[in-house]
Amino acid sequence: MDLTQLRAFVAVAREANLTRAAAQLHVTQPAVSLQIKSLQESLQLTLFTRSASGMRLTNDGARLLPFAEKVIASMGEFRQTAHALHSTVSGELAIGTILDPEFTRLGVFLKRLVETYPQLSTKLQQGMSGTVLQQVRAGSLDVGFYLGQPPDDGKTPCHSLVLTAFTYRVVAPNGWRSRVAGQGWASLAKLPWLWTPPESAHHRLLNKIFAEHDAIPNKVALVDQEPTMLDLVKSGVGLSLIRDSIAIREAHAHGLVIADAVSITTELSFICQEKRQHEAMIAASFALLKTIWS
Repeated sequence: MDLTQLRAFVAVAREANLTRAAAQLHVTQPAVSLQIKSLQESLQLTLFTRSASGMRLTNDGARLLPFAEKVIASMGEFRQTAHALHSTVSGELAIGTILDPEFTRLGVFLKRLVETYPQLSTKLQQGMSGTVLQQVRAGSLDVGFYLGQPPDDGKTPCHSLVLTAFTYRVVAPNGWRSRVAGQGWASLAKLPWLWTPPESAHHRLLNKIFAEHDAIPNKVALVDQEPTMLDLVKSGVGLSLIRDSIAIREAHAHGLVIADAVSITTELSFICQEKRQHEAMIAASFALLKTIWS
């Protein structure tokens, strides 16, 4: 099979008519019929049946249609990105960073970026996930790292690339095992919590969880940096969300207690304004990050 056959398949599926599909593809009707026949023979499947109203997808055809659409869309994105990279990638790329550089692979990313595009310079701005989203939407940052998926809230739409999924665990001070063991979110809400500003992913994730459980958390301190949160947990102040790998490390090193009945899974994403995703600098940064995380 090839893209010509897949395009013919998708066009006939959408139009339910060979003549209209041929007009859409700017080819003759016999050419479309031949492409559909060749595709069916290569797959050894019947994709359409003829009816009085036109061409109808079989069950097999209906199952394959979304995959064909994805292949065609991916090829279009590939070509657009390749076209963008033909131009000289130069200028200053403003990048919003979050968390620690090791987790986001920031060092590897920047090294690869400047080696591949020597005329490109970068400007880094560290912040919380929500702040990065705001600044990307405002245009003061070109791209940035973000936790989760940008919300579809009617504001400037963003394009995102999911780099990896990871888990947050609830971590408690040493000696709190009996207070958190086997406890769900509603019970944990009653214990002291280290809280974060609205721009923080912790704030967004925990607000959603506690709202789902109709629970109001007992907030005893407001902090905006993960290292500070970790220090306060070690000092016995209260609970906090900590990335799984750090939670396990600190449990072994300092006796911190991991709540065993709850966790939150989210993603590390890379974002830009949807309308800017094919700009040369931005397309180059997305393409490089995709190879680094693949």
